[in-house]
This record gives sequence, C-alpha cells and structure tokens, in this order.
Amino acid sequence: MTVLSIRALNRTTLARQLLLDRAELPVLDAVAHLCGVQAQEPQEPFVGLWSRLRAFDPAALDDLLTGRRAVRTHLMRRTVHLVTARDAVEWRARHDLMLRQRVLGVYRREFDGVNLEELAAAARVVFAEDEPRTMPEVGRILAARWPAAGARALGEMAVVALVPTVQLPPRGLWRTKAGARTASLASWLGREIDPPAPDGVDPVGETLIMRYLAAFGPATAADLRAWCGLAGLPSAVAAIREKLVTFRDERGRQLLDLPDAPRPDPDTPAPVRFLPAFDNAVLGYHDRGRIIDDAHRGLSVTGARFVLVDGRVAGTWTATKGTVTVTPLRPFTRAEHIAVAEQGRELASFISGNDNSACGVLVATAPY
Repeated sequence: MTVLSIRALNRTTLARQLLLDRAELPVLDAVAHLCGVQAQEPQEPFVGLWSRLRAFDPAALDDLLTGRRAVRTHLMRRTVHLVTARDAVEWRARHDLMLRQRVLGVYRREFDGVNLEELAAAARVVFAEDEPRTMPEVGRILAARWPAAGARALGEMAVVALVPTVQLPPRGLWRTKAGARTASLASWLGREIDPPAPDGVDPVGETLIMRYLAAFGPATAADLRAWCGLAGLPSAVAAIREKLVTFRDERGRQLLDLPDAPRPDPDTPAPVRFLPAFDNAVLGYHDRGRIIDDAHRGLSVTGARFVLVDGRVAGTWTATKGTVTVTPLRPFTRAEHIAVAEQGRELASFISGNDNSACGVLVATAPY
C-alpha cells in the first residue's frame, strides 16, 4: 500500500482546500466544495474565501446570505458554519442527535427531568411566530415553563439542537456588526429540512464522507469524525468502500480517499496564505500534523489567525487600521519575509478597503 509522507499530505490538503492555487469558482460553489466554512466569528469567512478565490468580491457572499442561497447555522461539531442552503436542508436531520448530545454534554444537570420532546414542541411554537429571536429571548420564554433548567441552557438547546435555525442577516455580512437573531430554517428558506433516513441506511453519511474526502482527503476515519462530530460513520464508510482507495501515512494509519482526487507532487511550491480564525484547513482533522506542528496545535482552538509559509503554519496575524501584524512562530528566510509582507499588504488592503500603498505590514521578530 502506498505510503504518503506528511509533506505529500500537506500539498494534497492545500490543493483540496483551494490554497495551493486560488480557484476561479463562484462563491457558492466554493462554499459547497469546502463542505461549508466555519463561521462563529462572523467576518472570518471573508478572509478564508479571499485566500482561496481569485478576485473574490465580498458582495457576492453578502448576496448569497441575503438571497437565502447560503445560511449561517449550527452544524458540524455544534459550531456555526456558513453552508449552502441546499446542504443545510439535506444535512441537518443527520446532525440532530449529535447536536443534542453536545448541548447535553455542557448542560446535563440543567436538563435533568426535562422531557426534550416536550421542550422541542414548545420551542417550535416560539419560532412559529415568524419573529426573529435571539438565543437569550428564546431561553427566557421557555424558562417560564422550565424555570429550574435556566434560560441559558434552554435557549441554547432550542436554537442549536431542537429547532433547525439560521442566523439572519445582517449578521455575517461584510464589515457589519450585528447580534445573532435567529429564525427557523424552514421559515427562512420556505421548505422543511429533509427527513431522517430509514433505519439501516445512511445516504447523508455516505454523501458527507465523499464530500469531506474531496475537500480534505486523504484522511483517516478519526479525521472524518473530528470534522463533523457524527457517530455511526463506519457503517457508511463500509457501504461505499468500493468507491474509495486507501493509502498509509508515515505512522501506518489507513487513509481513505477518492480515486480521482488531486494529489500533487510533494515538491510543488506552496505560496504564502493567510488563514482566518478557526479555518477548517487546520481544524478539519483529528491529526493536524500535516499543516501545524504539535507545539502550536493549541493555537488552533483559541481563535488565532494563521500564516502558512511553505504550506505550514509558521506565524499568526492580526489586523488593525490598515495594518497587518505578523508574529512568526519560527524565523523566516529573507525570501519568506518578503513573500509574507507582500501577501500581508494585499490582505490589509482587502480588509480595510484602502489602496495597497496606504496599507502596512509589520513582521515581528521570530523566537529563536
């Protein structure tokens, strides 16, 4: 069985994630290819798409959100994702159990003695009024009936897990600050989510595996589970096993992949790329060693924004008033410093809307 080096996996990840070459794709197609974009920080998807698409126009993403062709909703791993409306409708029921379990993992004591089906029915009544609600508002309404559970736990369970909901614009629009007002997914899109599959079959699980491998593969079963948080996927893998090929990594673990998916030469040059907070190019794996050193892995869950140099996380960045500040995690060569500064200046121009000449880049001294 072919063994793929960590560098080979790195270049393949960059290619699948549209980070090796910026793609000429419509924004909706890019969001679909990526299986959604993690989006709990509302402005971060714009940077992620800017780094992946040629001539990316933020207005195109705004139009998708206001035009109800893309939505912000709780999905994979109970986090807010920006996904196509079609994927939200088709995938949501498959995530129901996971979403409930993850909220219960935080508030199990609060829900002791609460019948979740009764709570779900009451929450649907709240959202049937077609009035956008914040999570605290939903919680306070439900707390009138279940005061012991507390408004915070009730609101999160209702909005995240029991009722398929979306966060409404203007939240998530370019250069816009707005609180999270939610409505039911069905009312916003004008159609109900697809029902769960009959027992014994898992068409959504099979689709998720194929879509995940197209955007993240080759990957282990553990990587797949870490990305979506769903249980029961081994059966779905078994059902489509003949459609997949396998490799091994340098540690001997089995990697699944699609037969015709791109796997670039490991020596393919990788350009500097700036990633937003919580980018799935890093978070979409259980073993993130293909793109970030173990010593820095903890930064991936703190909201740090990363700079990729030669395809790997080599620094973090922040942006204020037309200036991007880069903090290296290792020393840069002169050529790397120049490339980081050039790309950072373009990013500063994108974020601020100013001409490149009015934007600056500060690269701090790397630790030795």
